[in-house]
Amino acid sequence: MSYKMIVLDLDDTLLQDDHTISPRTKQSLMDAQKLGVKVVLASGRPTYAMYDIAEELELKEYGSFILSFNGAKITNCQTGEEIFSSTLSPETAHRLYNLSRREDVWIHTYIGDLIVTEAGNQYTDIESDITGLDIFEVDSFVASVNEPVVKVLMLDAPEKLAEVEKKLQQELADELSVMRSKPFFLEFTEKGVTKGTSLNHLIGKLGITREEVMAIGDSYNDLAMIEFAGLGVAMGNAPEDIKEKANYVTDTNMNDGVAKVVEKFVLKAPQLV
Repeated sequence: MSYKMIVLDLDDTLLQDDHTISPRTKQSLMDAQKLGVKVVLASGRPTYAMYDIAEELELKEYGSFILSFNGAKITNCQTGEEIFSSTLSPETAHRLYNLSRREDVWIHTYIGDLIVTEAGNQYTDIESDITGLDIFEVDSFVASVNEPVVKVLMLDAPEKLAEVEKKLQQELADELSVMRSKPFFLEFTEKGVTKGTSLNHLIGKLGITREEVMAIGDSYNDLAMIEFAGLGVAMGNAPEDIKEKANYVTDTNMNDGVAKVVEKFVLKAPQLV
């Protein structure tokens, strides 16, 4: 199979633990692009927080795309145009706020290039560190969210959030997409919006088939695109239940896992240790 697109999650997949791309991984992706393969970034991050990585990989020059907010937005790197956008109504955000109070977990969303929350907490601080977005603490979440937002996050310790996830997936199954992007991040987007459905929308515009797509990720918000792609790849650092649903398991993000799978299936290069 000749792959025409490589779709990459960022944190704990493309990026090492210090949020950088290893030299070997960067070289493999640049070599793939020189062969005409599209390299697409797909993350729960806001679009703004993905631009520096897109620039490092020269996605503008190669005419590629960013899938941000877990697929709720698709941006053409060459033109800056949003070719797909999905949002939650203010009323939905307010309902999620009320549910966060009921479940006693933190909550935040995004307004412009700011993370908006009522109360500072260690998990929102992590999101700020990852994305580079500033935190804006408000007196009233409900009063501040008066326009549509792309997504909402609930945050807490992994064990607690796992229980909240089970409950709210059942409660909101007919209304919203509910998934964890990290053990302490529970994300809410419009019903049916995932990295997988967004990827399907993108390849339809480009005339690429799903069999020609390789998708690489490590977490539960990556599962939809891993299962959709012709070659769904789980990182070596992914949970076991993600690995079980992938077509192939590569090495970890700290041991050039992305480079190794790109070299093997796209560049067809002899495998290095």
